Amino acid sequence: MEMKLSANEGKEVTIAVSGNTYQRLPIRTHVITEVDSIADVAELYAAPHLQEGDILFISEKAVACSQKRAVPMKDIHPRPLAVILSRFVYKTPYGIGLGIPETMEMALRECGTPRILFAATVSAFGKLIGKRGWFYKIAGSKAESIDGPTPYTLPPYNECVVLSPEEPDRVAVDVLNRVGCNCVIVDVSDLSSKVLGASDSSVDISLIAKILKDNPLGQSGQQTPMGIIRKI
Repeated sequence: MEMKLSANEGKEVTIAVSGNTYQRLPIRTHVITEVDSIADVAELYAAPHLQEGDILFISEKAVACSQKRAVPMKDIHPRPLAVILSRFVYKTPYGIGLGIPETMEMALRECGTPRILFAATVSAFGKLIGKRGWFYKIAGSKAESIDGPTPYTLPPYNECVVLSPEEPDRVAVDVLNRVGCNCVIVDVSDLSSKVLGASDSSVDISLIAKILKDNPLGQSGQQTPMGIIRKI
């Protein structure tokens, strides 16, 4: 029997953007791991709810976990440079980011040491003149998407560093082919919203980012790694 979709606690289903109103309907799934295919998960949980014109959005963390991109903390051995650089990362109440040696070590591996060092140098200059955010502009989305464990992280990922997904555009196309509606892979938090991959170039990714700016998926144990955008 099809379940009724409703907002996560503390979140709103609808949002008004550019004179239009959209629903953001979160979809609860099982805990996604490396044994799963995101296309299979979308077909099982999302497909029964989809209507013509819908856009399916999927958390990049869910995609990454299905791609074996969740690395256990115990398997990461940070080099001294990672320990030093992590001390200078701005800490927010919304997540660890690169603020611990393990996540910084993975950023060095993913992006390359020269790029991370250059980003750190530019960031240090920016702070001197009162500007923040330059580090990730230089380091890129691979660095920005790295997440470490927090008190509200869903097990087993409360003991992992989760990297950015590989080939998010391809993943979105795979989902489109399976469920029959456009799909986007998104990196959405309580701080920012961006689209990492889309199933078709016609998808307005800047509009999608605005529609999801208040993070309707939540950040803890809701188990809603995907949702439906529906214009009403």
